[in-house]
Amino acid sequence: MRARILPITQLGEPVLRKVSRPVRSATSPAIRRLVADMIVTMKKAKGVGIAAPQVGVGRRLFVVAPQPSARYPHAPTMAPVAMINPRLVSHSKETVTGWEGCLSIPGLRGRVPRYKTVDIEFTGLDGRRYRGQLKNFVARIFQHEFDHINGRVYVDRVPDTRTFITEREYRRRVR
Repeated sequence: MRARILPITQLGEPVLRKVSRPVRSATSPAIRRLVADMIVTMKKAKGVGIAAPQVGVGRRLFVVAPQPSARYPHAPTMAPVAMINPRLVSHSKETVTGWEGCLSIPGLRGRVPRYKTVDIEFTGLDGRRYRGQLKNFVARIFQHEFDHINGRVYVDRVPDTRTFITEREYRRRVR
């Protein structure tokens, strides 16, 4: 079975504003296929994460996979991790405001406050439950994707809409 590049849902499509349903079987062939498709779709779009609603599937599943790129030149390198039925268990009091963009809202960036550290729990593709702590950029990705499975997008969290800039202007600034 070869992974397929899926169409990415765009802001305005209802699936992006609905709370996703839990995944029943993390080890099912359909979920494995969906995760493989999500990973190639995310890589093709040069993203660092992707949630199931972004490919039109309203399930509580996302992939976190930071890699340095033109969009995120200072990102750490991490192999893709599928997080199924994730939970944000706790978080730091400290927040960090940083630039965010979204594959479902192309061409736009905004400054979003996020918790600096998050304690999380999720089921892996092997069916096992994992716990961990994420910090900084990886914590930001988790929170961004977690919002997607809860019917939110990053623009909902931008406190000052005057911070929105185009992707082109963002790339000029972060060089």
